[in-house]
Amino acid sequence: MDSRSIERLKWRSRRGLLELDIVFQRYWKAHDGGMPEAEAKVLERLLLLPDNDLLDLVMGRTTTRDVAFADLVEKLKAA
Repeated sequence: MDSRSIERLKWRSRRGLLELDIVFQRYWKAHDGGMPEAEAKVLERLLLLPDNDLLDLVMGRTTTRDVAFADLVEKLKAA
């Protein structure tokens, strides 16, 4: 994925909730060198979720059946 696309994803990951902003800041710090194209596609879909739904996933209050979402949520938690 090119740097312009990554910058767009970083901008889209800025959320209205401080908790999510902190999670994404850590994630981007851990992935400063880029990310696989497949992971970027999943992140694009994940960022379409409303803030509260995304926070519930990251905090473990809800789960998803989408394996790709679940894997990315685990990476977000680990960052």
